[in-house]
Amino acid sequence: MDCLARREHSFYELQQKLVKKFPDAPAERITTVLEVLKSENLQSDERFVESYVRYRKNRGFGCLHIRSDLSSRRVSESLIDSYLSVDSSQDEMIQSLIQKKMNGEQVLLYGSKHHRKIVNFLQSRGFTHEQVRQGLEPWLASSK
Repeated sequence: MDCLARREHSFYELQQKLVKKFPDAPAERITTVLEVLKSENLQSDERFVESYVRYRKNRGFGCLHIRSDLSSRRVSESLIDSYLSVDSSQDEMIQSLIQKKMNGEQVLLYGSKHHRKIVNFLQSRGFTHEQVRQGLEPWLASSK
């Protein structure tokens, strides 16, 4: 209950914490306790996914990064898909991140060190290659 009072946890994540905290406890006992918490709606993977997705999106992370994090916490793919639907806020988020990285510059040269640095940053944040390409398009100097 102490862990759940601080923030939402996935079933797996909470199970791992309890196994680590109580190494002598039988695994069946821990699972039984977690099932009781789940049946009383004190632990919910759905609430966990909802809050986690909202938090990570607000911090500027893309769907690929969030999906990877949630998968590592063993949340079901169907639950992840239901909260990671594509929305227009991704485009706004990419533009905001690019603007911060441009440091007041108006134009970006394709293939330059600065361009590659921004591309790598956005991809590390979990945006797809296509999202990065479309986001950078307005910032690139024309090749004419």
